[in-house]
Amino acid sequence: MQTFVLVVHIILAILMIVLILVQHGKGADAGASFGGGGAATVFGASGSGNFLSRLTAVFTALFFITSLTLAVFAKKQTTDAYSLSSVQTTQTAPAQSTETSPTAPKSGE
Repeated sequence: MQTFVLVVHIILAILMIVLILVQHGKGADAGASFGGGGAATVFGASGSGNFLSRLTAVFTALFFITSLTLAVFAKKQTTDAYSLSSVQTTQTAPAQSTETSPTAPKSGE
C-alpha cells in the first residue's frame, strides 16, 4: 500500500510541476496585447485560467493527502521499530553452581 501511495505521490508531483509551468503569469496578458501569439489557446481567452487553476487546486489537494498518508506510514514504521513489543525476551534459568572453592568450609563441619 505504501508503495502505491508513493508512486501516486510522485506522479502528482510531476503533473503539478508540468501544470504550473504551462500556466501563464499575470503579466502575460500585457505581452499578448502587443501582438504575441499566446492569446490563442486551446481553452479560449479566459477559460485557460479557470480550468488550469482548478486542476492545479485538485492536484494540490491530492498531493497534500498523499503527503499526509506517507507521513502516517512513516510514523507507524518508526513506532513499530522502536517499541518494546519488538524486543524478544528469552527465559534463562539462574545459574546454579555446585562447585565450592577449595578453601571454603564444608557445610557439614
